Amino acid sequence: MAGLTGDNAPCPKSLIVVIKLGTSSIVDEKTHEPLLPILSLIVSTAVKLRKDGHKVVIVSSGAIGVGLQRMDQDKRPKHLHALQALAAVGQCRLLSLWDSLFSHYRQPIAQILLTRNDIADRTRYLNAQNTMAELLDMGVIPIVNENDTVAVAEIKFGDNDTLSAITAGMVHADFLFLMTDVDCLYDKNPRSNPDAKPIEVVKDISSVQADVSSAGSSLGTGGMATKIVAAKLATSVGVMTVITRSSRPDNITQIVRHVQDQSRSSQQAENSVANGSASVPLHTRFLPSPEPIRDRYFWLLYGLAPHGTLYVDAGAHRALAHKAGLLPVGVLDVEGSFASHEAVRVVVVERSSEPGPDGKLWHGTPQEVGRALVNYSSSEIQRIKGHRSNEIHSILDYGDSDYVADRDNVSLLLHESRPVTPTQ
Repeated sequence: MAGLTGDNAPCPKSLIVVIKLGTSSIVDEKTHEPLLPILSLIVSTAVKLRKDGHKVVIVSSGAIGVGLQRMDQDKRPKHLHALQALAAVGQCRLLSLWDSLFSHYRQPIAQILLTRNDIADRTRYLNAQNTMAELLDMGVIPIVNENDTVAVAEIKFGDNDTLSAITAGMVHADFLFLMTDVDCLYDKNPRSNPDAKPIEVVKDISSVQADVSSAGSSLGTGGMATKIVAAKLATSVGVMTVITRSSRPDNITQIVRHVQDQSRSSQQAENSVANGSASVPLHTRFLPSPEPIRDRYFWLLYGLAPHGTLYVDAGAHRALAHKAGLLPVGVLDVEGSFASHEAVRVVVVERSSEPGPDGKLWHGTPQEVGRALVNYSSSEIQRIKGHRSNEIHSILDYGDSDYVADRDNVSLLLHESRPVTPTQ
């Protein structure tokens, strides 16, 4: 979040704010009627942000919920083709609703529908990124949603919390607001524990201890757990992420101004307090990483679905951390079936001095440390693993590269690793 850190840093003239709305914020869970009072408040909030000089993106769920209402159906169907048909009906109505509300303020909007395939293909990813940047420069508010009409399980984001975090990374956002039915994160479920304490600021998201029992509505796919995942993704790319109540969209402008006040000099902050602008509604704020992942490395880490796993030793991991490529001598095992130039997980394990009972040359708990685009297929890497680069040609009868993966095609997780199982 350039311009928002440090006491003496000037506030940027224009921030980019991404607002994510779940289905339960858009349609009534029982009647499926659009929640016009909340939607109207969201629209007025977005317009107010625009008048303050900021750029706004809305990630809007709700196509299937609106489709149910439009087709007089009571329950979300189970079959994929029925869901896709309802999404096609509902998306048309949903965008019309947004356009009607924004037109009262003469605010132009645009529709952007995405699937995982659009993100996984580098050219399409850049095209979507450039289109959104141009729309924001034109003063347009993009309305982003997953393209449920064509998406199947293999190419779905899974929930719009993840989509909103990826969108925030694509547009280099300053803020991502995840709107939900509670004010903030709590250390316990506030519905059943009166002594539950709010968690207002999270510096290290990997250590957060919060209640995530909320599983989302019957119409939606998200919940508090998916918001934690989205916050981890967004903060890793430098986006301040906020959880706040969806029924109070005006919280957004107050929180943005509060963070701006905090980023000014102490004297300016004192003036803000004296003027009464320092009061801020209850929310949870996840601070962005001081070393954010950017652009291509963000795309490698979060835009691509891995097709397999490479198990590497600690020496190979250290070399990658020092900007060297992945050599075959550091690869201990290969899992999955993948072609060259496909994405894989990079997992660190302990090298064994001799093969174990299962024939493996490693032991310990595998820890995922990043993703890579490989230069060789899984069968080729299986043959060259553990060997020196000058042996590749004699083993394969050809050698396109000395590296299993070039360093520019490897993106490492910053300050964290993820335990995995060998069968993942």
